[in-house]
Formats: sequence, structure tokens, C-alpha cells
Amino acid sequence: MAYAGTADGVAVRRGPFGADPIPLNPVRALASPYTWLATIHLFSDIWIGIGTFVSMVVLLALSGALLPVALAGVPILLIAVFVSRIWGMVERFRFRMTLGIEIVPPQWPVRGETTLPRYLWRQVANVATWRQIGYCLVLLPVGIFTLFATAVTWAGPVALALLPTYNHALPNGGARILGVQIRGGFVEFLVSLLGLALLLAVPYVIRGLSTMDAALGRALLGRYSTRELSARVGELEISRRRVVDAAEAERRRIERDLHDGAQQRLVSLAMTLGRAKSRYANDPTSVGPLIDEAHREAKQAIVELRNLTRGIHPPVLTDRGLDAALSALAARSPVPVTVEVQVDPRPSMTIEAIAYFVVAEGLTNVARHSGASSAMVLVHRLGDLLQIVVTDDGRGGADPDNGTGLLGLADRVSAVDGRLDVYSPIGGPTAITVELPCA
Repeated sequence: MAYAGTADGVAVRRGPFGADPIPLNPVRALASPYTWLATIHLFSDIWIGIGTFVSMVVLLALSGALLPVALAGVPILLIAVFVSRIWGMVERFRFRMTLGIEIVPPQWPVRGETTLPRYLWRQVANVATWRQIGYCLVLLPVGIFTLFATAVTWAGPVALALLPTYNHALPNGGARILGVQIRGGFVEFLVSLLGLALLLAVPYVIRGLSTMDAALGRALLGRYSTRELSARVGELEISRRRVVDAAEAERRRIERDLHDGAQQRLVSLAMTLGRAKSRYANDPTSVGPLIDEAHREAKQAIVELRNLTRGIHPPVLTDRGLDAALSALAARSPVPVTVEVQVDPRPSMTIEAIAYFVVAEGLTNVARHSGASSAMVLVHRLGDLLQIVVTDDGRGGADPDNGTGLLGLADRVSAVDGRLDVYSPIGGPTAITVELPCA
């Protein structure tokens, strides 16, 4: 099925049976597969709505009734959460098959390395979960409205168009429309023409009803609601300012390192070579120590330049990927580090660079502040997410709201719509978990 475009995170495409956008020609619009598939969709709202409404009301009522009884309602609430997710999958499939609309599902929390209670709590506390439960509850009243509106939209024009065929059989001598008795062949003919004219307008009314239904589906079944989008825009504006500030600070650091390190080495090298050149003409035998000194300065400059470029973006990351780059990073750590990397297929270069920076910053914090005797780095690709976990057995107490290290991590991760969690109770251990989208 070919995509026709995207809007608001929803990809609109042709349906499985050629449900193209409705034509402007009313006759072609009436015969368009979209009109009939949209009609099927609107008629099916009520039947799906009965299932969603009954299941959610029963589960939520049982959960609320049993919650005071030793929290017995909590498992039923979790069942309701996952049942609503199943209904959401069914509805997104129905929108795709009938209206040709691909609704991007929300990004659900993944199990990863977190504890089971924390994972279940994240499922229940997720805003998208309650939007889907809300959709399950409102689909029934919406389905009643769409059933009535669709039935009237089709039945009215068809009844008027066919009036001459059955008007004589109606009681009281014929039909009454708006208080006017319809009698006589000419009047019946005019009413039939009016019915045909209204029938040509039916596809556009159906299109309006299906658009309303799709808007409800996008708002409650899609990735973001309007409020979440507004909040997300605000977060991205703050994150963008922080990333710009971090980039400026990084530029100043590179300039300082070049000026205070490699540049001074190169200046010293040039001066030493100048002294050697001036002595060579008068006393060639005294040039040897100066050349040795220049050689040492050149090697030190190379080392400092290599360290500087490694801090920006290591070449091994581009050439051999995260596994080799993180292994080299762990080998230079003063704290023993165990590395486990499974990232097949390989993510984009941007995500790889952020993942490398996350691990580098995490291991730097371990070496400087944790007092740990060992650390572990786990990097796994879970579907469309790259999960990074950096743990240590140190003293704990890391605060992501204080200090530029973890704050810089949070800014880099949020810039690509990722997630950063820090678990660091006093006394340890510390676990930094980062999830990066890599679809």
C-alpha cells in the first residue's frame, strides 16, 4: 500500500481495497471505494464500542470495588490496562483497513533492566494508557451517534429517490413531507429528483463523519495528544537551549585544549627546531639533544591531538561501531568495567554518538565520584529502542538535577526524544538507564 502523505504524526495512505481520497465528481464519489469503506467503518463503531465499553466498565468497576480489599483490585487494573492496549491495536488496524489511515501507536515503556513493580507502575501511570481507556469508554456513545447519522444520511435520500415506486401504497393517499401531501406523478418526480440530488451529497457527509471519527482516533490512540504535544514543544525548546549552550561550552573547551595543550607543544617544537637550525651551522654535534627534545614534543602533541579528537568523536565508533568503541572506552577506565553490547541492526550515527557520550560520561562519573570498585555497561537494542544501562557498586547519591554531567546527559538524550532514568539511593548502587529511539 503506497503512502499518500503524513500529517500530525499520522501517515495517510491508500486503503487495502483502493480507498483513495474522495473525488470531487459526485458520481465518482458515490462509487468510490472510500465512501463504502467509510460507511462500513461508521456502522461498525457501535459494535466495537459495545465490546470496549463493557470490558472497560466491568474491569474498572471490579478494580475499584476490590482495591480496598488488600489491594486485590491492582491486578484487575493491570488487566484493564493491557486489555485497553489490545483494543487500541484492534482500532488502529480497523482505521488502517477501512479509512486507509495509519495511526502511529504510542511509545510504551519497555521492560529492560528495571524491576517488575516499577515497569508495571510505568504502564499504569502512562498518559497514553488512560487516553486509550478513555477511547474505549467513549466509542460506544460515538458509535450510537455515527450509526444514527450514517443511517439517516443514506436512508433519507434513497427513500426520496424511490418514492414514486411505493408512494401509492402508503396510507392516507401518500407520504407527507414537511406537512405537504405528496400526490401526483409530477410532484413524485420532483421529490425523486431531490432524493437523487441529496444522494450525490451523501459521500461528502460520510467523509465528514469519518474525518470526525479519525480525529477522535488520532487524539486518543495516537502517539501524542494536543496537551502532550504542547508540553513536548516546551520541553524541546528548553532542551534546544541547553544543547546550544552545551555545544558552545564544548567549543570553548576544544579551543582551550588546543591553545593550552597542542598549540603550546607545537610552539615549543618550532622553537626547539629553530634553535637546532641555528646551531647546526656552527656546531653540528650539539644538535642531537635538541632533535631528541623536538621529537618528544612532537609525540606529546600527537597524543594530545589524538585524545582531543577521541573526546569529540572516536574514529573507531564510525569504523567498527559501538561494541569496539565502548570496549576501548572501558579499557581506559581506572575502574574495572564489564561491557555487553548487542545492537543488531546498527543504529544511526547520531544515536551511536549519543550512546557513546552517555557511556563516556557515565564512566567518568563512576571514576570521579562513586568510589566504586567495579562497573558494568549494558547496551541492548529492544525493537526500535536502544537501551543503555551503566551501573556501579559505589556509594550512590547521584542527583540528575545537580551537576553539569547528568544534566548534559539529559539534554542530549531529550534532544532525540529519548528517556533518562537515574536510580542512585544513598549507599548505592547507582544505575543510569537511557532509552534512545532508533527506528
